[in-house]
Amino acid sequence: MPDLPDVVLWSIPAFILLTLLEAVSFRLHPDDDELGYTPKDTAASLSMGLGSLAFDLLWGIIPALVYSAIYTLTPLKLPVAAATLLLILIGQDFFYYWSHRSHHVIRILWASHVVHHSSRRFNLSTALRQPWTGATSWVFYLPLIAIGVHPAALAFCGSVNLVYQFWIHTERIGKLPRWFEFVFNTPSHHRVHHASQGSYLDRNFGGILIVWDRLFGSFAPETERPVYGLTKNIDTHNPLRIAFHEYAAIGRDLVSAATWRERGGRLLRAPGWQPLQDAGQPEQESARVP
Repeated sequence: MPDLPDVVLWSIPAFILLTLLEAVSFRLHPDDDELGYTPKDTAASLSMGLGSLAFDLLWGIIPALVYSAIYTLTPLKLPVAAATLLLILIGQDFFYYWSHRSHHVIRILWASHVVHHSSRRFNLSTALRQPWTGATSWVFYLPLIAIGVHPAALAFCGSVNLVYQFWIHTERIGKLPRWFEFVFNTPSHHRVHHASQGSYLDRNFGGILIVWDRLFGSFAPETERPVYGLTKNIDTHNPLRIAFHEYAAIGRDLVSAATWRERGGRLLRAPGWQPLQDAGQPEQESARVP
């Protein structure tokens, strides 16, 4: 197994430099249609990013043990070379799509991912606004380990995917050539993903490739100006509240729930799901309401 670098760790200086350059560009060349930066929002995003690095060390213990056990037991072993790493990256991106999509439509998973959508601005610092409870994604990649992908190769491809997504968190880049927009995730596609209006909700889940969204019916092009944030914004820059507010809301809903069926729905149905209002009304679901 070759020694693969920690792409995220090595990219941190570039993240900081590019974020500073983008912030300066807003000062030198303001655009009335772009939101830019505010000190409090940027500080909150940076705090969430730094916290996620620390918490990931803690949450990473269990998946590391499970991955190692499954990789040891599987008779399949994929060699780690340039060609296979490209295939592994495509496979990782495929399962990232399903992980990301699930984190939008299952409330207990959304409680973690909501952090990333909590800013009402969209800039490179938003890419750093990561959850502190990131232990909800690793199970989606178990099939890759089971077919012989080395855990270190999966971690490398996951970090490449994360680094790729940094640059698409910007309003400073418009639409790119059509062939690129058709295949890859771009700032235009990701602006749609971070928007809160109904026609854009829960769209464009891809990491590197947007073709998964085109194949599985979750693609939406950017046709109107996005309104960023949540359908019900939390209006806070407190990192603790940003990190845990949806878990607290779930706890309140579970305490007030009248039946076990309702408790199950509060955990496993879509964010915003409501039980029967009365015997004559259908159940209601709406997306991304914290």
